[in-house]
Amino acid sequence: MPEHPCRRFHDRVALITGGAGGIGAATARRLAAEGAAVIVVDVSDAAGQQVADEIVRAGGQAEYRHGDVSSAAVWEELAGHVRERYGRLDVLHSNAYAVVVKPAHALAEEEWDRQLSVTLKASWLAVRAFAYLLGESRGSLVLTSSVHALVGLPGHPAYAAAKGALCAMGRQLAVEYGPAVRVNTVLPGPIMTAAWDRVDEGARADSAAQTVAKRFGEPAEVAAAVAFLASSDASYVTGATLVVDGGWSVVKDSS
Repeated sequence: MPEHPCRRFHDRVALITGGAGGIGAATARRLAAEGAAVIVVDVSDAAGQQVADEIVRAGGQAEYRHGDVSSAAVWEELAGHVRERYGRLDVLHSNAYAVVVKPAHALAEEEWDRQLSVTLKASWLAVRAFAYLLGESRGSLVLTSSVHALVGLPGHPAYAAAKGALCAMGRQLAVEYGPAVRVNTVLPGPIMTAAWDRVDEGARADSAAQTVAKRFGEPAEVAAAVAFLASSDASYVTGATLVVDGGWSVVKDSS
């Protein structure tokens, strides 16, 4: 992880949930490369610790914390830890999610509840735990939604409901906590993460072909958008939704 030439987060503290892989890990690396002390939160301990260790070996500052973000007790513990160790929080990237691919009628109640708890409720718990610290530092909250908030896809009713709600909640939180805290939401499209491991090569090719860019995005490309929204470069941006999907959501082949 070479140091990024832009040091927008020097002496800043950032907490990233779902940080053990994919977009979360890429965001942790990006913010650390720009100078942030990074707290990686996940339930995948080996992978999360590896992300933190890689950052430290590269000369950055990072630690891993185990935590199920759907638990209020976990957020209370995280808030206490951050206050004691760092005394501030400047960036909170709420990125964790859960997904079960089934149509609505086939979802068990606990499957519905789990997806909304990890994907949506966790962001509320994050704000409840860290609103004061973010306000003190005039910090930034970035929520990870999805193009599922914009377009219906088979088998994702709870996931789409949660991701759509995150966009609405991001706008509301921007109003509630501005001007001290800026709140924005990023909507990734087809990004090459482990979520695509269950999808065969043909279906992947079809998804890539449905973008204007004609390829999958990389987690680092979403991380760059998160870093922008969290930085002073976006000082007049709040309550916004930024789609990072290679044009997937704007192109339709009607020929």
